[in-house]
This record gives sequence, C-alpha cells and structure tokens, in this order.
Amino acid sequence: MKPIALTCGEPSGVGPELAAKAWGTLRDRLSFFWIGDPSHLPAGTRHVVIEAASQAPGAMASGLPVLARTFHGALTPGTPNPQHAASVIASIETAVALVRQGDASALCTAPIHKKALQDGAGFAFPGHTEFLATLAGADRAVMMLVSEVLRVVPVTIHIPLADVTGALTPGLLADTIRITHDALIRDFGIRAPRLAVAGLNPHAGEGGKMGRQEIDLIAPVLDRLRADGLDLTGPLSADTMFHAAARAGYDAAIAMYHDQALIPIKTLDFDRGVNVTLGLPFIRTSPDHGTALDIAGRGVASPTSTIEALFLAARMAAAREAP
Repeated sequence: MKPIALTCGEPSGVGPELAAKAWGTLRDRLSFFWIGDPSHLPAGTRHVVIEAASQAPGAMASGLPVLARTFHGALTPGTPNPQHAASVIASIETAVALVRQGDASALCTAPIHKKALQDGAGFAFPGHTEFLATLAGADRAVMMLVSEVLRVVPVTIHIPLADVTGALTPGLLADTIRITHDALIRDFGIRAPRLAVAGLNPHAGEGGKMGRQEIDLIAPVLDRLRADGLDLTGPLSADTMFHAAARAGYDAAIAMYHDQALIPIKTLDFDRGVNVTLGLPFIRTSPDHGTALDIAGRGVASPTSTIEALFLAARMAAAREAP
C-alpha cells in the first residue's frame, strides 16, 4: 500500500510533536510521511527528508519521513503565527494532490488553527471538511466521528445552534444518510449498514408537542430512503441512542447538529476518536482534537488519536482496494 500523507497542521500546536510520537510507535507497522518544516519538529526528532512520497516506506526505519517545506516567520509553541498560514494551507493542498494522483493511499490531517489561517491568508472556510470538499470538487462532504465504540455523523456541522433549523432540509438529510450508507459499505466493509437517526428536538419532538421537524421533515425522508432499501431507525430521542445496548443495534448514528454528535463520542472514547470526511474521492482522517495550544511544546500531548487516525486511514484504504 502507498504511504499515508500527514499534514503539519498548526505548527505552534501539538501537531509536530504528535507526528514524531506517531512515528516512534508506527515505524514498523505502517508507512506515512509528514509535510512540514523540519525545524518545527521537537529537538532530537529522528527524521529523514524525502523528495517524493514513494521514498517514505524505505525511510520509515531510519526516521520520520519528511516532505520538507520552508515556513517563514518565528515559531513559538502555543502562539500561532499568521505568517505560517499560507504554508499550512499549501501543505494541505500538496497532500490532496499527492493522494489524488495516487502517490499516497490516504490523507491524515493534523489540527489547524482557523483564526490564524484567516488572519494570515484570508482562509474562507469554517474548517478542514469544507476546504477539502472544495479542493476535491465534491458536491458535499460529510463529517463522521469514529471510535471502537461508536460511529456518528452530524447533518449540520460548523454553524450556530440558532441556524440549525434553517439549515436542516430534506435534501441535506437525505444526502447525508446516503453518503454515510455508501461509505460504510465501501470504506468500512459493512455490506448491509444499519443507521439510527436522531430527532432534532427533545424526546424527538414528543409527537409534535416539542417541535414538528420530526413529523414534517425527518420522518418523510426516512420513509423515502427505506423504500429504496436502506435500513433506518428513527427519528429517535437522542438521549436514549448512545448507551451500550442502543449502540449494539446500529453501525452508525445520524445526528442533527454538531454537539448532538460529538458529545457522545467524546464522552465515550475521548482519546481514540477519529474524524473522517466522507463523500470525497479520497480517504481523509484526522485526530478528533484541536491544536492544544495550552500544552504545545511541553512534550505531554497524547498521540493516541493521531495513531488511531493513521491506522483507520490504512484500514479504509485497504477496504477500497479490496475486490
């Protein structure tokens, strides 16, 4: 399998040290390369500068393979430098190009600092997911959070809670469910996916007493998709969907908004959660945490989620290549 491309993310955050720690754990188990400035890696990090992605597998035994890029401006752990913004964005663009042309098997992205990208390069996207969709020319990208105990997808993502009801449309919901269903088959090897769909309101609207979105919007979409052969349950009360017995009944949960999806998985498996972008023509995973500026440079950040993200990228790539 081709190596995985790992972007640098925010240089002043924990991304560089997590890349180094991930190499220390994975160097005999899978191959990946890091795109960034070698001077940003922790002092003493064993690394090998490579000229092409194809050199990464052979370099893994000697050090972290680095596709080197020069960043302008000083690096201070914990303090983002807007001068780095253009190079951070370029590292993502480079990784996407390498995956799309077949030089890398998948993309794994370290966390970015959106304000620094906005201040330094006019970054016009709410986050990685939307930017990657634009780079890929995808009509729609879907965010899935994955761990050993739960897969969950929010229909609406990075918008204020007050805007959710206006953004939630039958078309958006149907597209999200179909993209999730297809990805479970293609990328996770689940032949007949079972999806549980949350309601929007408390108690799934309680028969219309606490809102009618379940009756007027969600249920009709589910009925149409069931008629097409999808295995769906819902709309369900979200507060009863995530205990162990409930999770045993589905392969992924569809939530209506960001926190309805992320609170359960971060509560159940905070360290091992992985962010996956569905609906792209390539595989993209990311650790399910932010830049952790408060602990950057101290060497205490856990690489667990980054390691899980790399492992999941490899498993998904293998699933796509399977006959």
